[in-house]
Amino acid sequence: MTDLLDRARGALHAQPFSVLLGTELMYVGANELTLCLPIRDELRQQHGFVHGGVISYLADNALTFAGALALGPRVVTGEYKINYLRPAVTGVLMARAEVVYVGRQQATCQCNVFVTDGDRERLIAVAQGTINRIGDGTEDEPSRADERRHRE
Repeated sequence: MTDLLDRARGALHAQPFSVLLGTELMYVGANELTLCLPIRDELRQQHGFVHGGVISYLADNALTFAGALALGPRVVTGEYKINYLRPAVTGVLMARAEVVYVGRQQATCQCNVFVTDGDRERLIAVAQGTINRIGDGTEDEPSRADERRHRE
């Protein structure tokens, strides 16, 4: 599992935006993982709450990393939906994502985002998304027009 954790941390640190925000990978299991992000003033909106875009980013990244556990490292988010349940003000954001279904080319993943402050942990958002496997650009993938002609 250490090799997987090291590879996942390497992938996270290869994302300039994640480095800018200060996101860290805390746990990687067979089909689940946890990302965390300490709350600081630069991540707040005008009312003092953590900006929804920050929470959304963290959920999106956790969903994608979970999908990569099932599909391999070359994945992107196809779509996701997030529900904000309550604001976060202080502490550490923690996004726990898991794979709930895997097909050949995509995975459905779910994520719960919590804020921890001392011993207290509160659920602040839930998300679900579809993660898609992408090619490496070297294989010849038929175009949709080619596929239609082949069927006719």
